[in-house]
Amino acid sequence: MRRAALRLCTLSKGLLAPSRGLTQGSQNPEKQRVFHIHEACSPIHVNHVRDKLREIVGASTNWRDHMKAMEERKLLHSFLATSQKGLPPRRMKDSYIEVLLPLGSQPELREKYLTVQNTVRFGRILEDLDSLGVLICYMHNKIHSAKMSPLSIVTALVDRIDMCKKSLSPEQDIKFSGHVSWVGKTSMEVKMHMFQLHDNEFSPVLDATFVMVARDSENKGPAFVNPLTLESPEEEEIFRQGELNKGTRVAFTSMSLLKMAPTAEERATIHEMFLNTLDPKTISFRSRVLPPNAVWMENSKLKSLDICHPQERNIFNRIFGGFLMRRAYELGWATACNFGGSRPFIVTVDDIMFQKPVEVGSLLFLSSQVCFTQGNYIQVRVHSEVASLQDKEHMTTNVFHFTFMSEKEVPLVFPRTYGESMLYLDGQRHFTSMSAPVTLKKDYLIEP
Repeated sequence: MRRAALRLCTLSKGLLAPSRGLTQGSQNPEKQRVFHIHEACSPIHVNHVRDKLREIVGASTNWRDHMKAMEERKLLHSFLATSQKGLPPRRMKDSYIEVLLPLGSQPELREKYLTVQNTVRFGRILEDLDSLGVLICYMHNKIHSAKMSPLSIVTALVDRIDMCKKSLSPEQDIKFSGHVSWVGKTSMEVKMHMFQLHDNEFSPVLDATFVMVARDSENKGPAFVNPLTLESPEEEEIFRQGELNKGTRVAFTSMSLLKMAPTAEERATIHEMFLNTLDPKTISFRSRVLPPNAVWMENSKLKSLDICHPQERNIFNRIFGGFLMRRAYELGWATACNFGGSRPFIVTVDDIMFQKPVEVGSLLFLSSQVCFTQGNYIQVRVHSEVASLQDKEHMTTNVFHFTFMSEKEVPLVFPRTYGESMLYLDGQRHFTSMSAPVTLKKDYLIEP
């Protein structure tokens, strides 16, 4: 069973709370404590995050010069550590950073983040979180003697993003904060939080956990990262939770329906759904009819195609992971909206695995479908694959899982084939990872 979602963030200005194991409505004071892990710092502007990343990596802002920049990075191999023992340990506060998105004080930024319903685009927030996560890891692995970092740090996994009980206004400043929370040999877990200004104080809005990996200067092989030293019992608890998260991910992957058969309970669920679709008039396995207030899964799909232009490249001249998340999220939102017949609101994002990089110039195919529903909730799966303009072979790059809540109760979704039945069970597993879904008012959540 995965950890609880929709947890109530117990964050306040200048503080970071543990983001797991704290469920909404918990009255345990021990679980609601907050952790002092950093010293006061001035937030940087959100527009400067990408600039800082380019400076750290030595990336060119001109697409025509990107090959020259990559050639220069080859010279950084000598700065790579041959083992983790040769790297100095870093503290959590060393990687702590705050980033300001001044929607209120700089209204010229609003149009990029604005929806037609006058809310904040969640897809844009995903882009900002992805860039911030990479910058945090570079701060953890900073080498003072090198002008540029020899590491290529990329997003491996969006483990979890949970919404807190707050709405987002496009007319109030937003602040992001984050730090490295767990370190392995070549990977790092990053905790990030988002706040919005309300009554002259920043209130919690979002809690995110990303997993980043370090590669060599040419992004061809793994590289060691600085170990993490812990300075307090609170930091030890944060690190311990990171270890638990890693174990949970391994266990969840080992139980994948691509590797193991469904459980007896899951098989019974699928068989019962099959029986409910048999036509009582024909008494035939081939004659299928939908129960009342139900939709065939195959009729819940939406698709899109993007040409991956240089404008959407990251500092390593591959397509920016935040762009992929934004496009997948917006298609998923449209799918949930079309299926439910009303505006959906994002509740949880989890298990976004970046399996393969997307090259500039690729054709990006996104396929979205509803795979599970319950009450007002809609579980949407978005599959991403790419093909080059010359090669028609498609390769999977990502699978995205989004949990939405609709304004009204939605139809049941029924699988027709065995493959769709596995998608249904996979969607059910992701949905039930929220230990106790609660009903939230629509103004507590945000739109695309």
